[in-house]
Amino acid sequence: MTVEPAVATTQRAAAADDRGPGTDLVLELRGVQTFYGQIQALRGIDLEVRAGEIVTLIGGNGAGKTTTLKTISGLIHPRKGQVLFQGRDVSRFPAHQLVRAGIGHAPEGRRIFSRLTVLENLQMGGYTRSPAERREDLERVMTLFPRLRERVRQNGGTLSGGEQQMLAIGRALMGRPRLLLLDEPSLGLAPILVQQIFNIIREINAQGTTILLVEQNALQALSIAARGYVLQTGRVILADTAERLAANEDVRRAYLGEI
Repeated sequence: MTVEPAVATTQRAAAADDRGPGTDLVLELRGVQTFYGQIQALRGIDLEVRAGEIVTLIGGNGAGKTTTLKTISGLIHPRKGQVLFQGRDVSRFPAHQLVRAGIGHAPEGRRIFSRLTVLENLQMGGYTRSPAERREDLERVMTLFPRLRERVRQNGGTLSGGEQQMLAIGRALMGRPRLLLLDEPSLGLAPILVQQIFNIIREINAQGTTILLVEQNALQALSIAARGYVLQTGRVILADTAERLAANEDVRRAYLGEI
């Protein structure tokens, strides 16, 4: 199922008038093209995220959502185009420098350190912070995720799927990111845990963290986002407010499971 891209320009213009609570541009992608060897994954991505927003990327498998987040966080560098973070071109920055700059990334599949304890995983996430800051951030993460406080001495690999997702998000928060990238936070979780994770994402945003969210559960993502972008084969084909995307008939058929 595909979404007709001809309406994208009109939809972007409408979205430009309703960009959410912030006026400060935190992230901008300009014509980003990313490759895996000779295979082109992103074909000129343009997007914006403003301070205080939750912005979501939706699309089918292979659309380029995860590649977009990896390109932003420095795990992959674009061959063409620019990644601007707080007005600065960071297209060629390595990932560890972007963590220090204020970009946190909770990747698809969690990717926690399974042989380290919950505490050690979180401490790894806060390696750029001072000891006093790490103590403050540990308390914040434990307050957001009480289950992690209960499991603090337990190895990450022994946690349930939901607990591992909490740990992955908590580890990313330990770097005090201004922009948090979340890649499929509900993947493989039971419905009751999905709702819990999305409630926590709302709370993180309410505390002042800007979020760029990739999520297969498009209905859930649009329910908490201010704006969204629809990706298809490495291109942005629609950009609009979350409310209008959720009401768009093509989007509903393609990504919200309606016929």
